[in-house]
Amino acid sequence: MSTTEPLEGMADPMHEPWDDLHDAPSIAPAEPLSAAIVPKSSIAGRSLAAVVAIMTFLAALTTGAAMLVLNAASDWRADVGREVTIQVRPLPGRDIEADVKRAAEIARATRGIADVQVFSKDQSAELVEPWLGNGLKLDDLPIPRMIVIKLASSALPDLAALRSALATQVSSASLDDHRRWIERMRTMAGSAVVGGLAVLGLVLAVTMLSVTFATRGAMATNRPTVEVLHYVGATDRFVAGQFQRHFLVLGFKGGAIGGGAAILLFGCLEAASAWHSGTASGAESTALFGSLSIGASGYLAIVAEILVMAIVTAVVSRHTVNRTLESMD
Repeated sequence: MSTTEPLEGMADPMHEPWDDLHDAPSIAPAEPLSAAIVPKSSIAGRSLAAVVAIMTFLAALTTGAAMLVLNAASDWRADVGREVTIQVRPLPGRDIEADVKRAAEIARATRGIADVQVFSKDQSAELVEPWLGNGLKLDDLPIPRMIVIKLASSALPDLAALRSALATQVSSASLDDHRRWIERMRTMAGSAVVGGLAVLGLVLAVTMLSVTFATRGAMATNRPTVEVLHYVGATDRFVAGQFQRHFLVLGFKGGAIGGGAAILLFGCLEAASAWHSGTASGAESTALFGSLSIGASGYLAIVAEILVMAIVTAVVSRHTVNRTLESMD
């Protein structure tokens, strides 16, 4: 027997251990985990995105409506503020035509007056027809005569001097600067803003509640995964960050859908208003509702609401996850 040949059952002394590595089966490296803690596509996630879209759409509608009311009220105040009226009442023993003529002369002589338009008896009677109806004989009614005065934009009108001159020289005439109507319009615009803010608050509250319930449902569904992550050393901050990113994407998607639909709606209204601007119905609509345009500031406000919805969704989700993890510990 050769001395170089190893005995049976004994290891070859000339054999190196690393020579076995060539014969060992290859082990593929473990693939990195690509699955997220929270599934990206689920029924609950799609439902939450739909809720956020609806809430964003309602918030955008409320904002746009409030801005339309503010713009219309501002236009009304500007139109009413550029005009004042003089009412000349028929009194026994006075010549109303002479009083009207004298009141118009005083108005033309006042500083800051651009134009004076004297309404005839028939024109003054037409002003009360919407309330009294057509076909009535108004000769026996003491209907006052109207004088419409347009104020100059270059000079400040001296309404106090005009009111004093009318009281002294034409006792049957009175000056109306429409201050009460302007105050009512300002009050109406303020009420619209307060109502819009209240609706926005309710929308945010509903969104926060929906995100809270959706986050708790996702935590309950993925509780075993969260417990395993805690067991291998994952921190609460890491887990909360995963949920926060998931719900941030959902909130942004839902907000973009709802806000985009609102932007499209207001764009169509603005285009329709511009299309009918030359018609009689368009002129009446513009006089009543304004130009139906929320302007660049309105569209920027809707974009801001989309971002706010996404941020609120992410923040509420993270807060809910932290509270849930504290209870699990």
